[in-house]
Amino acid sequence: MAQAEFRIGIVGVGRMGANMARRLHDLTYQLVAVYDTEASRAETLANELGCVAAPTPARVAELANTILTVVPDDAAMRHIYAPNTPDSLLRHATGRLFINCATLSPAAQMEVHRLVEQQGGHSLEACMASSIPQARHGTLYLMCGGRRDVFERATPLLKDLSAHLRFIGPAGDAAKVKALVNMVMNANTAALAEGLGLASALGLDLTMLREVFSQTGANSRVLETDGEDMQQRAHDCYFSAAHAAKDSGIACSLAEQVGLELPLAKATYDQYRRLVTLGKGELDKSAVAELTFKERLTS
Repeated sequence: MAQAEFRIGIVGVGRMGANMARRLHDLTYQLVAVYDTEASRAETLANELGCVAAPTPARVAELANTILTVVPDDAAMRHIYAPNTPDSLLRHATGRLFINCATLSPAAQMEVHRLVEQQGGHSLEACMASSIPQARHGTLYLMCGGRRDVFERATPLLKDLSAHLRFIGPAGDAAKVKALVNMVMNANTAALAEGLGLASALGLDLTMLREVFSQTGANSRVLETDGEDMQQRAHDCYFSAAHAAKDSGIACSLAEQVGLELPLAKATYDQYRRLVTLGKGELDKSAVAELTFKERLTS
């Protein structure tokens, strides 16, 4: 499909969805409708970008021929695709292209794929390994799963949202890869928090230590993105602790399904669940350091 043929609707316009919408608007795509469970959020964005704030997901699918979904979890995804309900995206699925960008369990992605195809539509998972700035500037890392011909149909649009675009395989496979990406990222984040927390308790200079880490085997992408934030207690949210808990949980569930023990992934999952229990789930994942710095444990 050429750019002019895409009439785009977006379901879920939080941090990521809203900035993807702004990116597409900048590129003069036809952005026709947005929807969010927080109606005021959708209305504000619709006023900014000159499109419709739809009252239901069904209305988005009615107005658009290409629908991006950017929802938080399996439950939200199953709600917007619920069969035989008046607000469901499936009411207008025939001939539509659904690009599902949320991080979900592979089972949920495959379920949605099946439901959409049963209704005469096309479904593609486009899992994002990136954050808010990349959504805004069209430099996402996208991992796609579904039918190859559907991926090729969506490729012009996906290229305008991404700097790295990969076709992984059938429906569910991209979700598996995304779960592994986030499992390793979250474990790296928790390990970095423990290293900096122990260093603080030992009286070491953390700025010096981060530099040493960056020049040795302790280096990582997470050190670059989260190290200073951990030191400064700057946990403005780019990727929430709640989402880290969810995604590590998906990976742990996959391991259980194939009979594997993953003690590091399980420990990381437990740490992020602890953050959520403490009411810190909406902080950035770097807030896991609040559990490892001795002087912060009671603050």
